[in-house]
Amino acid sequence: MSLKVGDIMLCTVKKIEPALVLVEIEGNGEGAIVMSEIAAGRIRNLREHVAQNKKIVCKILSINENRVQLSLRRVTSGEREEALNKYQKEKTFTAMLKAITKNSEEIIKDIKKEYDIGEFYEEIKNNSKILDKFFSKKEAEQISKILTEKENTIKQVKKTFIVRTLSDSGLEEIKSLLSTKEADIRYLGSSQFSIVVTAKDFKEANIKIQNILHEIEAKAKAKKILFEIKE
Repeated sequence: MSLKVGDIMLCTVKKIEPALVLVEIEGNGEGAIVMSEIAAGRIRNLREHVAQNKKIVCKILSINENRVQLSLRRVTSGEREEALNKYQKEKTFTAMLKAITKNSEEIIKDIKKEYDIGEFYEEIKNNSKILDKFFSKKEAEQISKILTEKENTIKQVKKTFIVRTLSDSGLEEIKSLLSTKEADIRYLGSSQFSIVVTAKDFKEANIKIQNILHEIEAKAKAKKILFEIKE
């Protein structure tokens, strides 16, 4: 893939140094993030943003012969969500292929010559005949069957977020902030919470969870409570 300034890329944290973070850009070599591009303002806990082997979504700021310069803080929540969804689709499809064919890696390479894997995964849901170009009749039937079974199951979306306040009535404020019957919210420790939403499909679940998180964020801002969505 040819990289361009402004591209949104999935990266894996490889090394954290005093002045910068070194990452592996998914399928495209190495890159670096200077500390000022990790997060806006003062970073109190670096591990809340980057950790060894953590998957993060970055924006390309510049490209030179030696290294690609990236930013974590300039990625919007929508861009992050789209990149992570794309990664999850590719991961799901790759695992599916490994279960039904011995040469899954070669097939993935062939598909990538014509399609983005995430787009291919969505396309074959609507037009299974595309499978005939890359798979035997038996394999294509198996994939179609698996996709049909997946479509008929309830979908679940999960997010992790941070809520923190120094107020004397902080505990009661947080309880009020997170009170909802539309999702399952649980405390994970160290000011971190998980939120799980279920729906008949991922699109509906994603919209639902985004609406709930936006509502929580707005309430937190009004009460001057720190709110941050994690990867």
